[in-house]
Amino acid sequence: MIKYKVVLYIAMSLDGYIARKDGSVDWLNDVKGDGADNGYDAFYKNIEVVIMGRNTYEEVLHLSEEFPYKGKKCIVLTQSKKMTNPHVIFTNEDIENLVSHLKAQANGDIWLVGGGELVKSFMEKGLIEELQIAVIPKLLGDGISLFPKGIIPSTFSLQETEKMGDIISLKYKV
Repeated sequence: MIKYKVVLYIAMSLDGYIARKDGSVDWLNDVKGDGADNGYDAFYKNIEVVIMGRNTYEEVLHLSEEFPYKGKKCIVLTQSKKMTNPHVIFTNEDIENLVSHLKAQANGDIWLVGGGELVKSFMEKGLIEELQIAVIPKLLGDGISLFPKGIIPSTFSLQETEKMGDIISLKYKV
């Protein structure tokens, strides 16, 4: 039996930010990668479920003309009852229950897209099993931190590194 996992797959600046203070990720646009997709397609093929917070969801809508996660089960954690999108399930379900239900039915990995506070919540509950972090060689100086203040101390086991142009991809087992 294959065991599917919750994976945090994300890019961060050298100084640990995943977005500018306003949520924008424009700083990712001109980075020199591998000349292709920096491993995204191979990663995405193994994903069944995408989970993100409301702010990340709104930034995704801002960045794309077409919803990029069609064909995947996409869950947005939010307190708002007024959000609708035919490709998204909006919920305020407890994340431990949500992940338990998703893993029981899983035929692929669960991708935790972000943001920082959601990462913190998942870390506090021990729900992230793997980190795949693309380190972008830029200093933002300020923004939304991948690991916000107050995150629980954690130790990881390095599984793999890969150089993709100027980007370094790190894979850790939690």
